[in-house]
Amino acid sequence: MANRHNLTILQKYNDGILKPNRVCIVQVFPSPDKKIAPAISSVCLQFWRIKGADDVRAILDTENLRIRNLKVKRMAKDVRKLEASSKRSSQAFQHVLDVAYGRKGKLKRELIEPILTDPTARVPPKIIPAVESSRPPVYSKEMRALLTSALSRSAGKGLPERSLDFPPKLPARADPKSEEARILGPFSKRRETNTRWQYFVEQTQTVRPPLQVVVEDIPSGTHGTAPGDLRRVGVRGLPMQGLRVFEDVQVLATSPHKGPQRTSIPVSPSAQPRIPRWIRRRYEKLLDEIPTLTYRVPAQKNPPRYLVSASTSGVKTVDAAVSDLEWLEGPTQTESAETDVLE
Repeated sequence: MANRHNLTILQKYNDGILKPNRVCIVQVFPSPDKKIAPAISSVCLQFWRIKGADDVRAILDTENLRIRNLKVKRMAKDVRKLEASSKRSSQAFQHVLDVAYGRKGKLKRELIEPILTDPTARVPPKIIPAVESSRPPVYSKEMRALLTSALSRSAGKGLPERSLDFPPKLPARADPKSEEARILGPFSKRRETNTRWQYFVEQTQTVRPPLQVVVEDIPSGTHGTAPGDLRRVGVRGLPMQGLRVFEDVQVLATSPHKGPQRTSIPVSPSAQPRIPRWIRRRYEKLLDEIPTLTYRVPAQKNPPRYLVSASTSGVKTVDAAVSDLEWLEGPTQTESAETDVLE
C-alpha cells in the first residue's frame, strides 16, 4: 500500500516484532510538475535520483531495526520535501536546492573535505614531543581565504588571520613567552592540542564551500576554470571543477528580461527555459550562498593570492507566498566584496 508521501513501506509483523527479512521497501520519489520541470537543473534532478537509490539500498542493507526505521523516516522526510516543492512551496524547493548543491548535508562535507588539508604545507612540529597525534591542524591556503571572508562563512563574519594561528579559545599563557605563562606556569600541552583541533573543526564547519576555483592569470590573460588553466598555474581544483555546475546555477538565477546576465555562458533569451519567478528567486538565493574562489596571479612580482568574492550582484530575494511572487519584483542593489589572502 502506498501512502500520501509516495513512500510505500510494506511491513510484515510476527507477534508484534518486525522481522528484517520480511521488510519490503519501495521508494518512489515524486517527479516534478511538468510546468516547472524545464526550470530545474539536470544536476539537481540527477542528485536526487542517485540519493534516492542510495537511501533505499542503505535501508535494505541495514539489519538493525532501530537504525533502519530512522533511515526510513529520514527518507520519508526527503520525499515530503520533494512533493512540497513540486507543489510550489518556496521553502521546500530551497531545501531541495541547498542539499543538491552542497549548502547543507553530506555533500557539503564532501565538498569541503579536499581543502581541509594542504599536501604542499610543511608538517607542523608536535606540541607534545613524544606524541605524534599532537601536531596542530594545518589551514590550507583555500581554507584560510574562506575562513577570513564574511562572504564564505555562515556565521556572517570573517575570522582575523591571527585567530587561525592562535585560537581565541586558548588562554594567554598557552604562549610560553607570555607574562601569564611566566607567572602561572605553562599551559597544558594536551589541552592546547585539543583546543586547537576543536577550533579547527568548529570553524571549518561554518564554511560555505565554493563549487570551483577560478584562475585569473593577469600576465598571460588567462581567466577560466578548466583543469588545464589550474595546472598551468599549479593549483588544485575542487570536486565539481570543470562540470559547469556553477554556470548552470547562474543561468537559472538570471532573468532574461531584466538586468545584465551574471553568467559567463553566452545564452540568448530565446534559448533559455522559461523560468517561473518564484523558482528563479530560489536560484538567486542559492547563488548568494555560493562564494567565488579566485586564484589571482598579478602582473607585478607580487605573490599570487586567493580571493573570495560574491557570486551575485546583490539581488535582493523576498520570501512570500506564491501568489505574491507572481507580481512582486524585489529591488536590486550592487554590492561587491573581496578578501585577499596572500599565498
